[in-house]
Amino acid sequence: MMKGENASSEGYFILLGFSHWPHLEVVLFVLILMFYLTTLIGNLFIIVLSYLDAHLHTPMYFFLSNLSFLDLCYTTSSIPQLLVNLWGPEKTISYAGCMTQLYFALALGTTECVLLVVMSYDRYAAVCRPLHYTVLMNPRFCHLLAVASWVSGFTNSALHSSFISWVPLCGHHQVDHFFCEVPALLRLSCVDTRANELTLLITSSIFVFIPLILILSSYVAIARTVLRLQSSTRLQRLFGTCGAHLMVVSLFFIPILCIYLQPPSGSSQEQGKFIALFYTVVTPSLNPLIYTLRNKDVRGAVRRLVGQERPVHS
Repeated sequence: MMKGENASSEGYFILLGFSHWPHLEVVLFVLILMFYLTTLIGNLFIIVLSYLDAHLHTPMYFFLSNLSFLDLCYTTSSIPQLLVNLWGPEKTISYAGCMTQLYFALALGTTECVLLVVMSYDRYAAVCRPLHYTVLMNPRFCHLLAVASWVSGFTNSALHSSFISWVPLCGHHQVDHFFCEVPALLRLSCVDTRANELTLLITSSIFVFIPLILILSSYVAIARTVLRLQSSTRLQRLFGTCGAHLMVVSLFFIPILCIYLQPPSGSSQEQGKFIALFYTVVTPSLNPLIYTLRNKDVRGAVRRLVGQERPVHS
């Protein structure tokens, strides 16, 4: 127990990250920095454009703005620290910084799981209940769904973060990951953590598997409705908006499922870091591209915004 107390009282952890591959660290630094800047620019672009253009004041773009803001916060909770660790020999993070990172990374990741369900319901209502869409997705209900997503994420994270803070951490301070996460910190414990692992398994089922089932159910209903449509133009439009969301869902959930389904071993731990790097760094940078490329609404909004600005300069 004394070692556990020392671990937190000394006030730091060492994030091993990718130190097993020192020759890769410079390459990873450059790639991650590029993806991070792309994430910042792309997601800020969506948030600003959705706010400025009245035509984008719809439930879909309201939730998309929430997703963009969430991705900005999610990447910022871990990527700057990772870049600092990759750049120099120092790979430490303070105990308070580690607990803060753990809390926000878990909260934002959980929030995204719930928010993607909300977005799939929005697409279901738009396609399967078009006549009732404005009633179903009224502004008050949309704000309620968004708040519920954020509250559920931060509540779930508060549960795990408080449990972790009570677990005595002993021995070395080396966290075998590039950011502070629950399983990596539990491996430092010198007591039985089966209760923590069971709690993590239950909440993971609630916030990963159940959302995935709900999303897939929504798209099965959407597919049935779309196949009954006769208009090819409407079909293309529906596949455009729903296809983008389904691609974002795949990029987010598939890496997470790969981590949960792989057997616990030394090699899988190293693979897990690269999989986590994908959904932490790559996926948030691709989301804006997926939603904006070939999107007529966004292209129209940009043209209107530029058109409004031109007379000011003339």
